[in-house]
Amino acid sequence: MSEIIGFKVGEEIIDTQTAQERGLSGEEIIFDNSIESLSIIRHSCAHLMAQAIKELYPDAKFFVGPVVDEGFYYDFKTTSKISEEDLPKIEKQMKEIAKKKLPINKSVMSRQEAMEKFKNDELKQAVMSRITGDSFGIYSQGDFEDLCRGPHLPNTRFLHSFKLTKLAGAYLGGDEKAEMLIRIYGIAFADKETLNAYLTQIEEAKKRDHRKIGTEMGLFTFDEEVGAGLPIWLPKGARLRRRIEELLTKALMIRDYEPVRGPEILKSSVWKISGHYDNYGENMYFTTIDDVEYGIKPMNCVGHVKVYQSSIRSYRELPLRFYEYGVVHRHEKSGVLHGLLRVREFTQDDAHIFCRPEQIKAEVSNIIAFTDSIMQAFGFHYEMELATRPEKSIGEDRVWEVATQALVDALQEHKISYKIDEGGGAFYGPKIDIKITDAIGRKWQCGTVQIDMNLPHRFMLEYVDENNQMQEPVMIHRAILGSFERFSAILTEHFGGEFPFFIAPTQIVLIPISENQHTYAEELRKQIIALGAYAEVMDKNETLNKKIRNAEKQRVPMILVIGEKEQQSGTLAIRDRREKSQYEMKESEFLNMIEKKMREVSF
Repeated sequence: MSEIIGFKVGEEIIDTQTAQERGLSGEEIIFDNSIESLSIIRHSCAHLMAQAIKELYPDAKFFVGPVVDEGFYYDFKTTSKISEEDLPKIEKQMKEIAKKKLPINKSVMSRQEAMEKFKNDELKQAVMSRITGDSFGIYSQGDFEDLCRGPHLPNTRFLHSFKLTKLAGAYLGGDEKAEMLIRIYGIAFADKETLNAYLTQIEEAKKRDHRKIGTEMGLFTFDEEVGAGLPIWLPKGARLRRRIEELLTKALMIRDYEPVRGPEILKSSVWKISGHYDNYGENMYFTTIDDVEYGIKPMNCVGHVKVYQSSIRSYRELPLRFYEYGVVHRHEKSGVLHGLLRVREFTQDDAHIFCRPEQIKAEVSNIIAFTDSIMQAFGFHYEMELATRPEKSIGEDRVWEVATQALVDALQEHKISYKIDEGGGAFYGPKIDIKITDAIGRKWQCGTVQIDMNLPHRFMLEYVDENNQMQEPVMIHRAILGSFERFSAILTEHFGGEFPFFIAPTQIVLIPISENQHTYAEELRKQIIALGAYAEVMDKNETLNKKIRNAEKQRVPMILVIGEKEQQSGTLAIRDRREKSQYEMKESEFLNMIEKKMREVSF
């Protein structure tokens, strides 16, 4: 029988010692790979790592060591130089400590006692300055102790399935002006089998890294002269993106969305009306024109509000569905930028729907169905999460209740099981977050559906109802892909660069064996492009084998080798990399097949 390592009391997770001291009991947490159990395991493993570091580098001082989505980390500093090559040594020391089966004990100190105890430790002083209250939890194991609120395992013997994964730099408290600390990340599970499966996934993820594949395939690049977090789309990446846009645009037109476009900078006065200035200002960029402050848009919603305000609206017009592939800018700290997944400029597949309150459920239901068709086209499994009102928010309770219930009703209508993210909503309304699972089991946050009854109120939006009375519409924010940058990165890693034919940047490579076949290859290329696909002719002065290898490296779905025989007979020799086969086909049949392939996928 698995051992009990803690309890879940309401939303709080506590360890067994804390439960005993406070006389509390709740849902038992046993030693396994559940979310609650892993939280305790990884929290304890962070302290185990800190203890090992302290033994190896006695002058080490520690800041914080939280549990995060990717495992755990600890920020610390030492006069010793530590690199990735030192991680196995630290890991070995952790295993030696764990084998000692050290009890993990909690005690409590007053602020005064803690300040005195850690008076020579500036990092601990920094930790305590960020915590309110007059008492601090202290967890100790052997001769190591640290400030911590827990929860922790009762003994280090539980810790046997862990791995240190990477080393990075981190500013103290995330402040770019503060001191740079060392951050070591790790992962831990309840058993070695799960750990090994995770490590296998990580190795596979490295092979699929969109930054590596993007460089190999020439999809995108970054340039320090341009600026960090500002992607530059190269021709092949732009073709991939354009194809997704084409499919999406056609689907939007069928669903009665209207294209609009708002400016990329708007006066700060409108951002103050919307609430972004106060609630989101730290993530925005500002500039001054003619002594007037402007904000570069982090979202497209205010521009779409202005589209709505451009005309008197009648209830007969509603719902109004506006879409825009809107370029937005958001301030991201340098340390969190990550290829196309986290950038400072990106393009959202954004839409805003203005409707009557009684139309909310139907509109959200349509969005859910639309989402399903897109995810099926790419072969993604997905789940949805309902995010409720956060602490930092605007609007009346009644408005939030109505909006949240509409989302619940739409989810239930589609018989979609969903999780609830308490307090995870936008500051202006509740939302549904769309999370997809890729080919190696990783989950990605992509699209979102957000109900907003606050922006219409702030901008005094109105429509004339059937009784000739002025009413306030509801606004729905909607993005399914999220952003073209992030979605392209996810697609690249999901397919490992082996994009399906309908979106591949280069779908066909034509390789003429000699100059005599070059003209024929170019004519065939033009016919392929006329069908909406993209083909390249490899005419460099290289051997046939090298041309084929280069096409293979580019992960092109189809390679056609054209010699005199093929030119004379009109029969094409096809290497189909997706089907992993080789076959021959008449030119006319081949072109018909390409035309069919370009039509067989739609949203």
